[in-house]
Amino acid sequence: MFGSTVRRTAVVAVVLAGFTVSCGGDPAEPAAKPGAAAPAAPTASSSASPAPSTPSASPAPGQPVPGASSRPSGAPSDVPPSKVRDAFAGLQATLNDSCTPGNCAYFLGRVHDELHRMDVAMKADPKGPGHFPEPIALIAKLDEELGGDRSFENLKKHQTLLIGTRDKINTWMQGHPDDYR
Repeated sequence: MFGSTVRRTAVVAVVLAGFTVSCGGDPAEPAAKPGAAAPAAPTASSSASPAPSTPSASPAPGQPVPGASSRPSGAPSDVPPSKVRDAFAGLQATLNDSCTPGNCAYFLGRVHDELHRMDVAMKADPKGPGHFPEPIALIAKLDEELGGDRSFENLKKHQTLLIGTRDKINTWMQGHPDDYR
């Protein structure tokens, strides 16, 4: 009976050692001895790094919207512009979302970014920006109202215009199906 207990303990020690290594533990540390107390779990006062912030947290006043591009609209980029149909698909993906507690900053920032992705794509399209006069004008009007301030407070203040611009561009694009198919 004593031999079977030792074997079970050895198997448990090997399994725990493998688990520790696979979970990022230090393989150089000896495995726990049978009957030894388990190490204490880290506490809030330990020197572990803080947990990352969640995307649902609203930014401080004047701070950029989380998850949103930090480059100003129209700024040059190493990434080529999206095709109009791809940018439009991104914009349409926001249609079923809304500004709810916990994700409002993310949602408004995403709508803003998707509109500007559309703007860049339309201006870079081989048909030329003259092919998309109304959507480009709507985004220019939005940018004028926002005054370059894309903080959550300013986007929230102009939420009706932001969402209205998205909806008008969606309607315009639906009337031009050859531009996004």
